[in-house]
Amino acid sequence: MKTFSIGRIRNIALVGHGGSGKTSLAEALLFLSGAINRIGSVTEGTTTSDFDPEETRRQISISLALAPLEWKEHKINLLDAPGYGDFVADAEAALRAADAAVIVVSAVEGVEVQARAMWEEAERLGLPRVIVINKLDRERASFERTLQQLVDAFGPRVSPLHLPIGEEHAFEGAIDLLAGKAVRYSPTRSEAPIPDALAAQAASLRERLVESVVESDEALMERYLEGGEIDPKEIIAALGKAVSSGTTVPVLCTAATKGIGADLLADLIVDAAPSPADRPPVPATRGGTQIDLAADPAGPLGAAVFKTLSDPYVGRITFFRVFSGTLRPDASLLNSTRGEEERVGQIFTMRGKHQESVSEVPAGDIGAVAKLAHTVTGDTLTTKTDAVLFPSVAPPEPIFALAIAPKTKGDEDKLSTALQKIAAEDPSFRWERNSETHQTLIKGMGDVHLEVVVERLHRHHVEVETFTPRIPYRETVRKSGSATGRHVKQSGGRGQYAVATVEISPLPRGSGFEYQDGIVGGAVPNQFIPSVEKGIRKALEEGVLAGYQVVDFKARLFDGKFHSVDSSDIAFQLAGALAFREAAREAGVVLLEPIMDLEVLVPDESTGDIMGDLSSKRARIEGTEGVGRGWNQIRAKVPQAELLRYAIDLRSKTGGRGTFRVSFSHYEEAPSHVTEKVVAEARKAKEEEHAKK
Repeated sequence: MKTFSIGRIRNIALVGHGGSGKTSLAEALLFLSGAINRIGSVTEGTTTSDFDPEETRRQISISLALAPLEWKEHKINLLDAPGYGDFVADAEAALRAADAAVIVVSAVEGVEVQARAMWEEAERLGLPRVIVINKLDRERASFERTLQQLVDAFGPRVSPLHLPIGEEHAFEGAIDLLAGKAVRYSPTRSEAPIPDALAAQAASLRERLVESVVESDEALMERYLEGGEIDPKEIIAALGKAVSSGTTVPVLCTAATKGIGADLLADLIVDAAPSPADRPPVPATRGGTQIDLAADPAGPLGAAVFKTLSDPYVGRITFFRVFSGTLRPDASLLNSTRGEEERVGQIFTMRGKHQESVSEVPAGDIGAVAKLAHTVTGDTLTTKTDAVLFPSVAPPEPIFALAIAPKTKGDEDKLSTALQKIAAEDPSFRWERNSETHQTLIKGMGDVHLEVVVERLHRHHVEVETFTPRIPYRETVRKSGSATGRHVKQSGGRGQYAVATVEISPLPRGSGFEYQDGIVGGAVPNQFIPSVEKGIRKALEEGVLAGYQVVDFKARLFDGKFHSVDSSDIAFQLAGALAFREAAREAGVVLLEPIMDLEVLVPDESTGDIMGDLSSKRARIEGTEGVGRGWNQIRAKVPQAELLRYAIDLRSKTGGRGTFRVSFSHYEEAPSHVTEKVVAEARKAKEEEHAKK
């Protein structure tokens, strides 16, 4: 692909709710431009953007895909983003790499949760927006209903640029309000004057659009208010300013699977969407100094990595957006995020999974490179001389977890290696080995996200089983208690002899474990006093009540006996463990459960249902407050055990609109019915383990 000047590049993120038709719209644009010679289908798994096996199987986008095309001597880099909430990290990455957002909305389902989420993220990033009402050829499609929902959701800036001709199965084209013409696509594309039946409605909508557009140009607005004539070309030029400034968000009409309206969208992107040169400079640091990087191909090199993809044949592919300077092949680069050198070989652009070599990637353009050794999503590529560094962007915090274990013994190392590779590609995915529950946990944005991770592990030749994560309960003591542990064995040869008397007492919550030497007069020799502590530490990790770690207590060794020949380190360890267990039983052991801080963001109409659901989960509601128009934030403290499936529950109860954040708060004593259940489960697990042996 040839190199385009910065003014002829358009970087466009296609975002919206899953099922709104983003991938089909990308396919229509690619076919229309000649970038592909056969239009693919989502249901048949033949589209350019959805090439991952899981995407074709599920018929949803799960990964951000790049799809460049040429239109009227311009290069349009389409970033087709997933619309399912579990893969929001890739959608947010698409917006950060783009200069404008095209938000796709279904004319059947209307304004759904991810359309709102993407609008809010684009607003936060200061990105210009265009809205496409798609699927106008489907049954129950309604332009008027959807437009009203858009205005209600996003305000009066939303202005139709098109008016559909026909609806549902009769949808055959659109009226271009600024150009004052009807564009039909049945049987072939044709242009004609606006039909009389739609003339009045078109005139009203055009007036609304023109009023919105001229606000971005004082001279035009003054002439308009005075009733002067405005040339349509002037309005089209002003539309670009209005879109870039965000004062106007034009609404277009399409039926992507039939190609209706795709060319009008491409025209608008070229005519009205900003080029990288039109966007504000990007903040960065250089040598510890804050700078603003303008989109200058001759400036210092600064490229941001926004996506990492694993290709079974090529290996790791790194996608980057050059914000300043020019990145060329066979270059020695610096990953300034990690302080590592990288050698770049061939550079290329990607159209779905297909590579096309390029001679350079100048400021404003998007490219890809294979087999970088140290670079992952979120890193900055520069040179040692330029030393540019972009601010890091924190990925969304995972909200759903599963425990996994390899089906084949001995595959632990393979599993660890595969998880590291997946985590390098997907910043919203985390994994850890939990030292308290002794489980490997995978964490993501929802159940579908983790199902895809498990499938990717299969592709890495690691088969795993999944389990509900164990809750990291803890145990503690209610009061003081003391006991003597005796470990005495005399069975020929050298014996074992140790006696330790230990007192335990509770400490404030969060104190952990303290050990105190209270021996007077040498009842236990100095070299064996730490041995008792070792034994207690080992025993407290195994628990007393249900196998969970015992915390928040002090153990004091205050008496004991020894034998000059038969006493040993191991004997006093065993005596200390015995003394601890007996003293704990005397003191009374209780179960502690982790309590989480929960913040839930829900629409007004769901607030009552969500608060009722939280109450059923033993939550303590701490407050609610309005956040923006039509939304409430609920704050609560909730036991972790009640939140294992909360991502699924909340999605179900709010139609996918609710979101939440959760963080650890503290431990507190579990209710008796919870303790009984946990103890019974621990006893059953121990019996099953003994039965296996």
